[in-house]
Amino acid sequence: MNLPPILTTTEQVAEFAAELQPCPVIAVDLEADSMHNYQEKVCLLQFSTPERTVLIDPLTGADLAPLKPILADASIRKIFHAADYDIRCLARDFAIEIVGLFDTMISSQFLGEEKFGLVDVLRKYFGVELDKQYQRADWSIRPLSAGMIRYAAEDTCHLHKLVTELERQLIEKGRLEWVQEEFSLLEKARFTVHNGPEYLRFKGAGSLEPRQLAVLENLLLWRDDEARRRDCPLYKVLGNKTLLEMAKLKPTGRNALQEVEGLSPRLIDRYGGKLLHAVSQALDLPESKLPVYPRGERRVKDPEVEKRLSRLKEWRKKTAARLELDPGVLINNALLEELARRQPRSEADLTEISLMKNWQRKELGEGILRTLN
Repeated sequence: MNLPPILTTTEQVAEFAAELQPCPVIAVDLEADSMHNYQEKVCLLQFSTPERTVLIDPLTGADLAPLKPILADASIRKIFHAADYDIRCLARDFAIEIVGLFDTMISSQFLGEEKFGLVDVLRKYFGVELDKQYQRADWSIRPLSAGMIRYAAEDTCHLHKLVTELERQLIEKGRLEWVQEEFSLLEKARFTVHNGPEYLRFKGAGSLEPRQLAVLENLLLWRDDEARRRDCPLYKVLGNKTLLEMAKLKPTGRNALQEVEGLSPRLIDRYGGKLLHAVSQALDLPESKLPVYPRGERRVKDPEVEKRLSRLKEWRKKTAARLELDPGVLINNALLEELARRQPRSEADLTEISLMKNWQRKELGEGILRTLN
């Protein structure tokens, strides 16, 4: 394929937005640099109409505002594959809202595809083999190589014909309304702004006692500062498993650091002094200053609720098998637990379950009520 044009100026973006205005459907994707920089950012956008593919380079300073009304226009369908991350990034970096979404990954899941990555579905339906060698590339580098440009274009140029096939099957199975509701909910996805201690977002922190938690918090703050200074992702400084191990062991000397899994001699030489300082500061905290991991009110297990949950899981297993869907796609565990706890007895009761989607009430409500009652 010929290399697509790359737009680098606000004027070019405005001209392209005018070109997109009459299009009933466009395919969209983006590339970011989350694997390579401290603060990830959108580095490239890809757009495909049925006629051509165009790339936009936001790192040149081009204003993307002309695209906002196009992407927020519900009458223009926007095809994404796995849109969740892209929608969040576009909203955060450019205040761009996506309305009129069609997600080919969600569609594939609701058609019962066991493999629903873009590589897999394009291979299955069209025999297209995507080269994913640039999947983890640093998209912030310039100039982009011909291979990277070609890779980026491949992510959108096949989506138009893929939608035609997937939508046909969804209509045949009576599931188009299901995915349309999923798309509408996904359009509202946004990154969450986190406040409070770092350990609240760290998997495994809840198992630590207060002194270990203080050590972990200091280590997390140090790692964040170091990653920011080096402009690299957190994991490239030290991995989570190593930090958790250090928090548990609370090492107080270089010999003790050698016992920490994942801390190589090179890392000890580079960071040993700073790590020990972070640990020492936590060990010096008075008991009254130690953090305590917040615990929600622990529900006492109700045998009757557990029985209902077991029946619901069995019903879900059979229903998912009949529909040839993954059980988690059909209805997730959080919703099953809520249903078991609240035990709705009528369709009206089901409308009070906030976790439940409209298509689930319509398609699964009768089976749920029969199983519970």
